[in-house]
Amino acid sequence: MLPLIIAPEPILRTVAQAIALPIPSEVVNLAQGMFAAMAYYHGIGLAAPQINQSLRLIVIATPGNPTAYINPEIIKVSWRKIDFEEGCLSLPGVFGLVRRPERILARYYNLAGEMQEVWLTEMIARIYQHEVDHINGVLFVDKAATITSGRDLFTKYGLG
Repeated sequence: MLPLIIAPEPILRTVAQAIALPIPSEVVNLAQGMFAAMAYYHGIGLAAPQINQSLRLIVIATPGNPTAYINPEIIKVSWRKIDFEEGCLSLPGVFGLVRRPERILARYYNLAGEMQEVWLTEMIARIYQHEVDHINGVLFVDKAATITSGRDLFTKYGLG
């Protein structure tokens, strides 16, 4: 299984390198490994820096099957923003309220090397933005209005 990098490892704060076209077979294999790692670690999204690879590659557990996004960009964002609690595999037990655009126009390459432009909405848009932040060296805690630990949540909801 690919190793999961936990903060404060420096790679999580480094801008990742673009992937050359055509898409190398090593990147396709890495994406397949990331799909497996995302499932193994019970994640809904994963960026290459989280498995110690400084590459602009993210994967998301989209409905039906996971999707890989190579050299992902955010081209446009909606004016409407939504606050939602986020967590991160690389920051275990930490959660924060993050405001993000509800819809985004995403541009990326798929594993076949074809450029795609698509409007993403709701949770997929949020995950995409979270993972793009990762490849830009940004963590969700940098944008969070509030931060809580798992212990704080247990107290908040009377579970502890």
